[in-house]
Amino acid sequence: MPTSRRNFFQNAMLFGAGIFGISARVSSTAPTDNKNSRHATKPNSSVRPPVPMRSPDVPDLPFDIDGATKVFRLKAAPLKQKIAPFKTIDAWGYNGSSPGPTIQVNQGDRVRILVENALPESTSMHWHGLEVPIEQDGVPFISQKPIAPGETYTYEFTVNQEGTFFYHAHSAMQEMIGLIGMFVAHPQTPHTPHVDHDFGIVLQEWAVLPNNSVPNTASMEFNWLTFNGLSAPATTPLIARLGSRVRIRFVNLGMDHHPIHLHGNQFVITGSEGGRAPESTWYPANTVLVGVAQAKVIEFEAKYPGAWMIHCHLPHHMMNSMTDLLGNRPMATSATNDAQALSQMETLAHDIGVEHVHHSPIAENANTVPGFPQDAFMEMSMDAAVAKPETHGLPPNWSAGMMGMMTMVRVLPDNEYNQIQNLIRDQRPKT
Repeated sequence: MPTSRRNFFQNAMLFGAGIFGISARVSSTAPTDNKNSRHATKPNSSVRPPVPMRSPDVPDLPFDIDGATKVFRLKAAPLKQKIAPFKTIDAWGYNGSSPGPTIQVNQGDRVRILVENALPESTSMHWHGLEVPIEQDGVPFISQKPIAPGETYTYEFTVNQEGTFFYHAHSAMQEMIGLIGMFVAHPQTPHTPHVDHDFGIVLQEWAVLPNNSVPNTASMEFNWLTFNGLSAPATTPLIARLGSRVRIRFVNLGMDHHPIHLHGNQFVITGSEGGRAPESTWYPANTVLVGVAQAKVIEFEAKYPGAWMIHCHLPHHMMNSMTDLLGNRPMATSATNDAQALSQMETLAHDIGVEHVHHSPIAENANTVPGFPQDAFMEMSMDAAVAKPETHGLPPNWSAGMMGMMTMVRVLPDNEYNQIQNLIRDQRPKT
């Protein structure tokens, strides 16, 4: 029977052989000729083990140990998800979260995943990018019978690869209502150069009509864009120590490709859903296109202190739903229309308990200019509404410039980095 409920971080401490104690114990079962092994670094006693990946705003999935098998449990069910201070949607997810909790294992691990269906319809689970037996592939009627409501289905396989993968329901509309999660397999032989911070971000998009809470999964137009289930400024910044090396893994399962741009830094693209790429293929960039059904992995040296934005660069993806915010948006050519727009923003601000202030100057003749307003009434500071340890020390009104599929990487010197880590530690529930 399974014993010892653990998450990936506890596993790292309990098994003695660095972060990969379990992997060392079962590595003899892993093949030596898998397709990713040609990209692996040769063993070197000076190579440090990988750090666990952190997926901000998404929990890790704990597991039990049954002999040499890691046993995970996922429950697909409807949920209410607050994606912004003023927006809650009715999504579907796993274990109360969309995206679902992150699964972290080691290359060579044997895993057993029990998927319980608490949805009102049948479902199944596909392990995207993983090489599994056909019986475990999760395609309804081809590799398995659909999981009926109220039933539990057991998937079991050995993870012979390393890399950034994901799990999702093999149903187009179920994918678009939130049934997805990250699945990371850390390599048996650590990659070089060593990274000090490893982050994971799932890109999702939602079509939520005004005065509705249920995403329209048949729509081709999306008005809410999220990183790890939240829309900026509610997203949690990534915290990195100045002088460290940072890895960020992106997973996209939506209808749009997303050109993800990092401000102020050059990175290299080191992997995809196929695993680690040969170093000879790396090249400098600051924007990476994360296509539908793809994973992209970037790494960079955190050489420059600051709060560096990272976001999808499609203009409509850098905002929250302005239809929700402004209704029939006025084409302001008069003071009357100007006042209408301002009134609607002030009403929204009052509803979510923040003060609406014009943070940017507006010209005296603004109302005579065709096309006004564009950004004039979009800026709304929500600093207090989205405050968390990771936002400590940001400039006043920082949240007024953050919307949509967006977050930031805060590169901090030792004293500021340690201060925020202490705040994070103080906020954790006491066990």
